[in-house]
Amino acid sequence: MIFVTCDHIIALSLAWFTMGFFMARLIGIINGWPEARQAAGFAQKYFLCSGAALTAGVLILGFATNNFTLSGITATLNSLPKAVWLSSSILIITAALIQSAIYPFHRWLLSAMTAPTPASALMHAGFVNGSGILLTLFAPVLLKADALSILFVTGGITAIAAQFSKLLQTSIKQKLACSTIAQMGFMIMQCGLGFFNAAVTHLILHGFYKAYLFLSSGEQVQVSAPGKPLAIKISPQHAVAVLIAGILGAGCFAILTGKGIIINSGIFLTLIVAITVGQATYNIVKQQSLSVGRKIYLPVLLYSAGMGSYALIYNGLSRVMSDMPDVESPTALSPLHILFGLIFLSGFFVMKLGIYKKWSWLYVKLLNDSQPYKKTILLSKNQSL
Repeated sequence: MIFVTCDHIIALSLAWFTMGFFMARLIGIINGWPEARQAAGFAQKYFLCSGAALTAGVLILGFATNNFTLSGITATLNSLPKAVWLSSSILIITAALIQSAIYPFHRWLLSAMTAPTPASALMHAGFVNGSGILLTLFAPVLLKADALSILFVTGGITAIAAQFSKLLQTSIKQKLACSTIAQMGFMIMQCGLGFFNAAVTHLILHGFYKAYLFLSSGEQVQVSAPGKPLAIKISPQHAVAVLIAGILGAGCFAILTGKGIIINSGIFLTLIVAITVGQATYNIVKQQSLSVGRKIYLPVLLYSAGMGSYALIYNGLSRVMSDMPDVESPTALSPLHILFGLIFLSGFFVMKLGIYKKWSWLYVKLLNDSQPYKKTILLSKNQSL
């Protein structure tokens, strides 16, 4: 709360350091486990680096403007040379990427499985979301430095890679960790598109969602042997249903939020919504236990409730944040946006059709990149979390 509400950059930096310190303590709270102590120390190194980067970034701005408050710095940004904007932005972005476990700083989160499940819920539903707030607070600096492309590319690569890595995990908590990394990648990517208010909306909704998943993860734990995966079949009827639902979902999203109506970076977010709606629709229509009627009205009810709730929160937050500078600054649609849009669309089909299973090099690469630090792995299955 201090970090979110304070205006002085020294207090902000101290709050950031303190958050990391206590999070590391929670990761290693079971002192009797050597793995827990190793995980705490491993995470603490990342958090200290994040805090040091943030402190350096804000002090550069403070000494350059002779102001040590966010409001004072924002008011005098135009008087600074671009070198100051750029150096400060890189350091602030680095601090955000580390705390949100964005590639290549993701390993600390994968190594934090020794934390009790309630601590994991706090970590994944709250702590990692702090980067969205940090980037929103310094949005004017990032825009001045033209640094949004860094966020967009880094977040996009993380979202794609982590989503694929999730499919390879066998542990429920590791699956959730990869899911968190993917969601954080998408949050960072929204900042890179200039929609900082959308990133804040995302982190709030992700917080509720991920806290529930972790607190209920015990229901999913079971000892099982790998079996032969079911063959993936997409009939023409399924393909048509996915296409229609994706188009209607994207249109509904654009009308409710205003994103995607104008030709700018908001179109990318609308495309992501279309892909998400299409994927959810496929998961419903492929269920043989559902009647044709249910396959029609269930998606309508689900998407109406989901998009209506999102639009309500997004539009409400946009009004609350209206006095903050540059929280919604969509950029012009660029070839980079189009390229990543095609990659996301291709990734949807690669996942749904199971094509990734045929690429052994990709499987090995993703599996290696999603491994925790070796000294934090619990080797005995009798040790209970």
